[in-house]
Amino acid sequence: MTSSSPGWARAERLDADRIAETVHARTGVRLVVEGPCPGGQVGAAYVRWPDGHRAVLKWRPHVELAALQAGPLAVTETLRAGGFPAPATELATQIGHAVVVVQELLPGAKIDRLDHHGLDQALALNASLAGRLAGRTDIPPLNLHLRSDGPGYCLHGPLREHSGRSAALERWITSAGAGHPDVMAGYDAVHQDFHPGNLLAVDGSVTGVIDWDGAARGDRRFDLVTLRFGIHPEQADADVVARLDAVLDAIPPDILRPAWAHMSLRMTDWAIRHFSPEEVDRWLDLAEQRAR
Repeated sequence: MTSSSPGWARAERLDADRIAETVHARTGVRLVVEGPCPGGQVGAAYVRWPDGHRAVLKWRPHVELAALQAGPLAVTETLRAGGFPAPATELATQIGHAVVVVQELLPGAKIDRLDHHGLDQALALNASLAGRLAGRTDIPPLNLHLRSDGPGYCLHGPLREHSGRSAALERWITSAGAGHPDVMAGYDAVHQDFHPGNLLAVDGSVTGVIDWDGAARGDRRFDLVTLRFGIHPEQADADVVARLDAVLDAIPPDILRPAWAHMSLRMTDWAIRHFSPEEVDRWLDLAEQRAR
């Protein structure tokens, strides 16, 4: 689909072959690119190591390796040590303004449609993130970007300029930010992109959670809001959505409101810059359900 606002910068996409060649030049490791992984907006690719085992190549533009190691990679290492099904990091290296990461290929395929059994597992996984980062003040807290732009995402300008409707949403987002800290309190592990496309399963049983690029410290219930934004009507039955909405209703407003504002900003901004006006309207429809 075409972008509804072509004047705004779009995210850079992974050029897997070029990145693999650069990794070889930088580290001496020869990775064979097998093809793109399904889903995602920036891109990931299946690769094969010289010993024959398969892995996933990912590329994070405009980030420093030290920041990635201190945040998302530290979160996944801590979770893995406690038995959580997150992928191991097999290689991480700085290449120019970006970080290239090669991660373990976990078994299973992404969940295309969330049913009650899948929701049960998602809620259990989320509950298991409580207190996992206790005492880890070295791991940065989740920044909500409600009053200022995020690093390449959560941009306020596209909402202000796209339409009167999106501008009204942006005003609600900044008002929500005015009443809450910029960063999220707490010592839970937060995935930040917890949706069915990042849950792998075999025969309906979840085998892993992938794509921890935005992982941080905060309140695990943020990820339940992310999950709600990750299931459009065609991706879950109405009673599954209603059940998740009831879970959100029980979240205290001082957690729910800023989390909802963040996801409203993040998804609407991304749609304005990358997708059609019809897709933007879909995100506005969802955002406005709790933007009050």
